[in-house]
Amino acid sequence: MAHPKRKISKQRKNKRRTHYKAVTPSLATCAATGAIHVPHRAYNVDGNLYYNGKLVIENTQIG
Repeated sequence: MAHPKRKISKQRKNKRRTHYKAVTPSLATCAATGAIHVPHRAYNVDGNLYYNGKLVIENTQIG
């Protein structure tokens, strides 16, 4: 297995990691229920599971 010949300096390591940052998730508002949710994911409103503004499963017990 290969081994590094020299130690990677903190400055060089940190330069490489400049693009690793936390991003806030984009959110969407449902036109039918008014709930705020992550787009393209199913979401729970009052025990009912919705996707794309449509009721998918009624009275689920999530979380």
